[in-house]
Amino acid sequence: MAMNRSKTVTAMLIGFAVNSLALINSSCTWKRLSSARLNCEKGRAGSIGNQMSRRSNMVMYGEVSGGSILATREASKVLQGRESVQDLHKIGDLTVPSVGIGTISWTSSKLNTIENMELQSLVDTAYQNNAAFFDTAERYGSHLKTAVGLGWGETERLVEKLLHSTVERSGDEHALTPVVATKFTPNPWRTGPSSVVDACLKSCERLGVEQIDLYQLHMPDIVQPFRFLGKSKAKDEIYWEGLAECYNRGLVKNVGVSNYGPTLLGRCMEALGKQGVPLASNQIAFSLLGRHNGAQETLDKCNELGIQVLAYYPFAMGLLTGKYSGSIDKTRPQEITPTLTSSKKTSLELKDLQRYAKGDGVTIPSGGISPVLDVMASIAEKRGKTLSQVALNYIICKGAIPIPGSRTAAQVQDNIGAMGWRLSPEEVLALEQEADSLGFGFDGAGFKKTSEKFVGYGVEKWSLD
Repeated sequence: MAMNRSKTVTAMLIGFAVNSLALINSSCTWKRLSSARLNCEKGRAGSIGNQMSRRSNMVMYGEVSGGSILATREASKVLQGRESVQDLHKIGDLTVPSVGIGTISWTSSKLNTIENMELQSLVDTAYQNNAAFFDTAERYGSHLKTAVGLGWGETERLVEKLLHSTVERSGDEHALTPVVATKFTPNPWRTGPSSVVDACLKSCERLGVEQIDLYQLHMPDIVQPFRFLGKSKAKDEIYWEGLAECYNRGLVKNVGVSNYGPTLLGRCMEALGKQGVPLASNQIAFSLLGRHNGAQETLDKCNELGIQVLAYYPFAMGLLTGKYSGSIDKTRPQEITPTLTSSKKTSLELKDLQRYAKGDGVTIPSGGISPVLDVMASIAEKRGKTLSQVALNYIICKGAIPIPGSRTAAQVQDNIGAMGWRLSPEEVLALEQEADSLGFGFDGAGFKKTSEKFVGYGVEKWSLD
């Protein structure tokens, strides 16, 4: 597969760019109001800008690479007050860290209340490191509760509660305010544009905001239970109209889609454009092992159109961390290894992942993905990085923002280490050549597939074409 190389442009950013960087991020300040809602405090960006402008005599150097902004050590002192690198991407009018945090596995630790101290520590860590970019969805919640219709929106409420607690205790003197993206779920009973608006309003309420940072369609309208009767009609255009209404009513700052290939993406972009609504993002499964089935072509098209790709399954469900291959990551601190290698996968998922990891001699050659992990390990050891950080940085180099699912502060801290540096073009090429030589790609495990969804009555599929 041909490599889509992004040219790295080295640029000098004068002090006033620091002021601009603060002003770019127009996210809501997460501060509880008496009405239990959160409002955007537009003055915050200006106040940060004023603080930074007082240091406008400082010259900093940076790189613009793969659609991101790399601020070096001196710039980071201005942005964060600490010796670390700030690595940023743009999604529409949002400025976000180049690695996000997926919340699909988040759930409350108690049945009757919304709380989880382990996740609270995770949110604290992300916020303190200017890495608080969370991706959630209205349908995320405890699997047991969701199965019986009680978990809908639970994760959105959990995100709001945890984030509010963090900001309240830590203050809001950070260069980057938290960003939360959520999703609308298409289904047969949501038949008009108003269904999107209604769902958006409910997500606003659960997240405690007046305006959602990024509102996405979770997938194409593939759930068609009456297809066997010859009665199926996709409502994608209806949902696009609903997205446009949310945007034009000021309920959302940016809109995006998920699992759209170039064809559907073009239709959506045209439909939204007629109503003056820019398409900001497209979330797809993408990783070093998952560039087939149209994923690479979709990424290339999005890069061409200026649509930011968010990449889920960036570790190929953990395969690229080495946890299922018995690989020992020599660069990973021993004290955090247990939290980074533990798994909550089902037995069916584990069976499929072991097949990818070690091969079965039938569908996957003996040895599985070991050759790729060997190349990754060589790069990781040379750079003093972990396998996970190499996997994430590869995606950043391709122009996408990886959204790894995270359950602990240790995982977030490790993921942060993927930012502030870039693989060389030669390293990217070596990784892709080894991945391509495997002769197979990652398509998911168990009922969690990269291009299909189990929907109760059966399996529905989509394609990135």
